[in-house]
Amino acid sequence: MEIFTTQYFGLFVIICLGFILGSIKFKGISLDISAIIFVALIFGHFGMTMPPIIGKLGLILFIYTIGMQAGPGFFESFKQQGRNLAIIATIIVASASAIAFAAFWWTGIEMPVAIGLLTGALTSTPGLAAAIDATGSPLVSIGYGIAYPFGVIGVILFVRLYPKFVKADIKKAEKEYEKLSESGFPDIKSKTFKVENENVEGKSISELRIRSMTKAVISRIMHNGEAVVPSPDTILHKGDLVKAVGTEDSLNKINLLIGNETKEQIPLHKSYEVQSILVTNKEAVNQMLGTFNLWSNYQATVTRLRRSGIDITPSPSMRLHMGDKLTVASSRENMKQVVRIFGNNDKKLSDTDFFPIAAGIVLGIILGGLSLSFGENISFNLGLTGGILAVAMILSRIGRTGPIIWSMSGAATQLLRQIGLMFFLVEVGTKAGSQLVETYNQYGSQLFVIGGVITILPMLLAVISAHFMKKMNILTMLGAITGSMTSTPGLAAVDPMTDTNAPAIAYATVYPVAMVLLIIFTQLLAVF
Repeated sequence: MEIFTTQYFGLFVIICLGFILGSIKFKGISLDISAIIFVALIFGHFGMTMPPIIGKLGLILFIYTIGMQAGPGFFESFKQQGRNLAIIATIIVASASAIAFAAFWWTGIEMPVAIGLLTGALTSTPGLAAAIDATGSPLVSIGYGIAYPFGVIGVILFVRLYPKFVKADIKKAEKEYEKLSESGFPDIKSKTFKVENENVEGKSISELRIRSMTKAVISRIMHNGEAVVPSPDTILHKGDLVKAVGTEDSLNKINLLIGNETKEQIPLHKSYEVQSILVTNKEAVNQMLGTFNLWSNYQATVTRLRRSGIDITPSPSMRLHMGDKLTVASSRENMKQVVRIFGNNDKKLSDTDFFPIAAGIVLGIILGGLSLSFGENISFNLGLTGGILAVAMILSRIGRTGPIIWSMSGAATQLLRQIGLMFFLVEVGTKAGSQLVETYNQYGSQLFVIGGVITILPMLLAVISAHFMKKMNILTMLGAITGSMTSTPGLAAVDPMTDTNAPAIAYATVYPVAMVLLIIFTQLLAVF
């Protein structure tokens, strides 16, 4: 039947077979979704091709959602370990360039071929474009085509097998990463204190400047046996019980300011309740918490905020994100008004507005196409991947512009990322598979070996270097390696290994650095 030869049929057959192959485990090792590319290589060898638009569309969706996922943590990551990640990128790109130059010097291959092997081994299309522009030789494309298949496969195999080879404890690495991520957000606790300090007697919470002095939030007070939700004007008296929420350090300051901790508990007044409220109202997103005047308007207090699995002590200047969970104390009647302000609609978190996605991608494509010129012969642009990745990270950090909510729900991000990744792997795999045998027959094994060395040796050097960088977290290291190799399929192979964003954030941090370095080195090699 004709339907069996159609490209769209082949696309989904490859995806189905890829998932079947990826689910097979051998000594605890499985390829997961990255198995799709190996099935695609076989189909490509036997003549199956995919329209380039399939790969472009997949790449765009995958990179955009990676940027959305990594963006909020990217800037903190760069502050904490940007130097070490940049060193990894420099080691990989510099060593790969040195190997390409050594191959040119010792084996006698032409420099354009060597540069092509370099860009193919690092799977860098922007690097290829810069190399072609610098050399003006079609031999660059030949070298790229020879090295590219193993550049894709080699990185995937390396990042999948290395943790098994060194018997890495991924769960332990996840806990270490989460602990590091949460180091800026200490655990939030609640304790009850008895007012004993005579200097506090008869003064209001605002006069004592409790929030600014201690960074803690007073959630409840009991005076003369009656529990109330406090306002800034609430007066403290000796013997009152005060329930405070904050970090250990904040609560220690409350202890010094008010009095000692007590085991007595403050019951919640029958007319009050404590409720967790999701921020799903677009009008509340990116607004400072203080702008809602919750106490003045509704006698409500926000005692804590939970974001991306981390509890944070709220402050009036804190801007809200879509999906934040607020713990609010208020009267039952006023709680209805507070809920209306913030939304608390689970369904809205699962709904996806495609306009911000499309608009963000358009901005990314435009940014990627802009070029900066340095003299007559040197120019630089982020390219499609770099432009979309940069815009996605920036927009996810901004969160909202006017009525437009840039951030995406976790479910929508995961779905679009999977679809994009599958399409990308199928197109890349069939394209590489169609050239694999032909290039081998034409050029023999020498260039394949050189390309393989350029792919593998720099990653080994990066692993050795990372070991001395305060024992870099293995998930961060693998993300940095895939980013330095500018390997999206490599990231796709690492991503299913963990529930954390560590690889994606490291990839997003390193990728622009590696791309700039590779373009510089190809320009330098082209001089010879």
